[in-house]
Amino acid sequence: MGYESVDKLQNLLAETVFGYTTDKKKAAGRALGTFLEIITYYLIKAWKLDSFAAIERPLPEFANKEITHNVEFTLHGSKKIAERQYQRDSVPISGNAVIKTLCLPVTGTKQKTTMLIGKDNVLRNACTLVASEKSFFNAYVDTKKGCYSVYELYARPFAMFECKRVGVEEGSKKGPQTIEKAKQGSYVARTVSALQRVRKADGTLAGFLQKSNTDYIIDDYYKLLSQVIASDEKALLKNFILTVGVISNHGNWFTSENPNKELKVLAQSYDWLLFLTDKGISEFITDLLISPDKRYVAIKTAFQKSYSADKKGNVFTKIRIDYDSDRSLCDYFASNMKRIESWFNVISPKNKSLVDLRSELSDLSQKNWEEIYADK
Repeated sequence: MGYESVDKLQNLLAETVFGYTTDKKKAAGRALGTFLEIITYYLIKAWKLDSFAAIERPLPEFANKEITHNVEFTLHGSKKIAERQYQRDSVPISGNAVIKTLCLPVTGTKQKTTMLIGKDNVLRNACTLVASEKSFFNAYVDTKKGCYSVYELYARPFAMFECKRVGVEEGSKKGPQTIEKAKQGSYVARTVSALQRVRKADGTLAGFLQKSNTDYIIDDYYKLLSQVIASDEKALLKNFILTVGVISNHGNWFTSENPNKELKVLAQSYDWLLFLTDKGISEFITDLLISPDKRYVAIKTAFQKSYSADKKGNVFTKIRIDYDSDRSLCDYFASNMKRIESWFNVISPKNKSLVDLRSELSDLSQKNWEEIYADK
């Protein structure tokens, strides 16, 4: 690791990048939160799951559609509609142009007016074109192949990712907002899926899943979770969502070996809780933003452009990202996959690895969601 701690890295960013702001360390901390989201999204892309992904789409609670929550990423059953090549000199490419080119249905849908690739060389990840109550159409740019693909995604996801990061405030050993963020994440994780958690008197978790008006399953939570993921039964899968929390810190969440209350709250609420280590965030920043080799210079350039005193817009986020930075990030993740996966500690479930999570998500992505969500 190039630096002893993320706190030192935050101070370095505060002095060298955010010195013009009124609270330079807080600004650097927000940037670290953005890095957590970018790392999570490009991990999803590296796992070949990006064609199932939506970004910041409102997620309704189970059996309570009046309340929705914005989470960083959701994964949905999807089917490919089309793939189109483009030339770099043909940009910009607007969402409306894609809708017209592919004759996408707009009757009874809400049309989005956004740019897939802008004239400023910025692309939109998981770009939503039109959306209805039951499904929506997303476009995904492949900067290496020079093409975009359009998929129809079912409205209700089969998995969700939520990112949480809290840093230590100056003069404090613990940020006061930490427990509130933990409670927020815990509430969302517990309310969106049909598979519900019930605490038993001996402290263990039971799972409760309603198959029909008169048919219920109650079993050990993780046993039932595995049963649902392995199943092709419509009654088990239709309203199930695998919940994944991704957290990082430099002092507040502690580690899997030394958990504090906040970490315990999150670990008992998400199906999977991943901890991005200080080593991981430090290597990401050092490799790509501080001393990148020539393959990744575009990433540093986009970062500096986004956070300079005279910035005109952020082009280094999970949603909007510089075109060449996207290509460089995809190369970086493909070339360093094993090392990047080692950046994460699995807090829960116990005795499982990122390989298991990737396998579960892959299994869920291949279910016959068209049949599962068919009106019958």
